[in-house]
Amino acid sequence: MGVATVVGTPKFGEDLNNVTVSVGREAVFICNVEKLATYKVAWLRVDTQTILTIHSHVITKNHRIAVTHTDHRIWFLHIREVREADRGWYMCQINTDPMKSQQGYLQVVVPPNILDYPTSNDMVLREGGNVSMQCSASGFPTPNITWRREGGALISVTPKSNVLTVNGPWLNISKVDRLQMGAYLCIASNGIPPTVSKRIMLITQFPPTIWVQNQLVGAQMDQSVTLECMSEAFPKSINYWTRNKTILITNGTKYHTALMENMYKTKMKLTILSVTSSDFGPYQCVSKNSLADTDGNIKLYDWEHMSENDKDPTNNICPKSSEKFTVNHYRRNSRDDNNEHKNGSTGTVVRPAPYSVTAVWAMTTTTTTTTAMIITATAVQRIFLSMSTCALPVKDFRRFSGRRRLQSVRLMALAGINIMICGWRFALDRLRSSVTRVCRRGHGYTKVSHGEKRQSHV
Repeated sequence: MGVATVVGTPKFGEDLNNVTVSVGREAVFICNVEKLATYKVAWLRVDTQTILTIHSHVITKNHRIAVTHTDHRIWFLHIREVREADRGWYMCQINTDPMKSQQGYLQVVVPPNILDYPTSNDMVLREGGNVSMQCSASGFPTPNITWRREGGALISVTPKSNVLTVNGPWLNISKVDRLQMGAYLCIASNGIPPTVSKRIMLITQFPPTIWVQNQLVGAQMDQSVTLECMSEAFPKSINYWTRNKTILITNGTKYHTALMENMYKTKMKLTILSVTSSDFGPYQCVSKNSLADTDGNIKLYDWEHMSENDKDPTNNICPKSSEKFTVNHYRRNSRDDNNEHKNGSTGTVVRPAPYSVTAVWAMTTTTTTTTAMIITATAVQRIFLSMSTCALPVKDFRRFSGRRRLQSVRLMALAGINIMICGWRFALDRLRSSVTRVCRRGHGYTKVSHGEKRQSHV
């Protein structure tokens, strides 16, 4: 009598693993089968119901698919050069009756990639305008977009809001000024290396602006002296020096000019060698670009022939002109076709001399007392003048009676109101004109041609 051999039914030793792999890499599924015997293992793509392999043979025509095994017990499905289209469910199947199978998911992740379109390119706009920059990126998972400035400077999304970073595909900046000019980085990341970025240049155009630190510069005979101006402009400006606004100054044995540029800023220097009496007078530093032009004025004077009182700034109530800090804003010219900007103006910030506490208290007390006396005296004077023109004479009032007297009282009341208004208004006008005359004596105003600008004290 023969002995029958009982063959066990195949089963899976472990669950089929899920696989996550970056695009372009190789993905491997592992299927553990016990007691396979004469049964066969097949690999299928569940999404498309495609048979990939049967036992040791590759059925699909996809050259990137391969199958291997270890002693018919551990079966490997290889997918080389993984693409995003390979993402989905895969099945390891045993041809028993009924069929046995298990599934695993292939997750294909994609590093971020910044798209050329619709991502913004370098942008150019006029100062004071609004700008919107866009950054678009592909990848899986969906990338996060972060904006930051190159070098770590703050981003002024509004004139009153400065931030280090901005999240999102859009970067909106309102009222852009020259301080916002520079490189901005659009950074895309999704946890899959590498993180990528794009550099976008924001270029702000504005007419030239000139700062003059010292409008009056003293020099001694046979000595050398240097005049300085600071200019800001974009597009890049042409910078030079003139004498009396007509004579162009160039490098030579008498003059030496130098420019130190940093982005849109330019420091202009003019050195006058061996000063003589003919060198004293006005000089101009000029800055021009395609939008406009402007200039700053510096006067060179003979230091030796000044009085000791003029040399001592504490002897004058108003500070010396050499202590002024002048800002010459641009002015329009025929080349500017836009109506967005007005003619230039100049502001002067006065840097006071270092007065003592006693001097300041004495000046304040004197000014307050004088002002009160002017207001009181002027008001009384105007009240009497107004009474002679606005009010009714008292002798005429005695002749009135009854209804006419009542009308006269009303007229006198109105006249009294008029007297108060006229008197105090005149007092304020007198006060304003007196203060103006006092300040005008202390280098307070500088007359410049072509409507270029009045200087005012702060």
